Amino acid sequence: MFEIGEKYYFENLGIRNGLWGYRLEDRGKIMENAVYNHLVFRGYKVRVGVLGNNEVDFVAEKEGEKVYFQVALTINDSNTMEREFGNLKKIADNYPKKVITMDPFSGNTHEGIHAIDLRSFLLS
Repeated sequence: MFEIGEKYYFENLGIRNGLWGYRLEDRGKIMENAVYNHLVFRGYKVRVGVLGNNEVDFVAEKEGEKVYFQVALTINDSNTMEREFGNLKKIADNYPKKVITMDPFSGNTHEGIHAIDLRSFLLS
């Protein structure tokens, strides 16, 4: 069963950084927040998904369609790659699934799951 969890994001990342300051270790959170803001800007209703013990960063819905997203700074090591793609592989429907990272990805899919770098995603 796919459940929806809750997370909170800043509409304005400048306010977030003003309140907490910018720290290098927060890059992943800031990147996830930027992806969330972009999806909302594009008209999606965005939620966090939970599938058993696994989290899917975003379930984005618009006009009766869904897209699933995982966000990671990098997927250079096998454990991170398995976690980010593995969570999406467990979803048993045929809606698009994407992993967004700062790094370019060699090829365009991993077992049918699209990988895209953040810059390309934000420009799409």
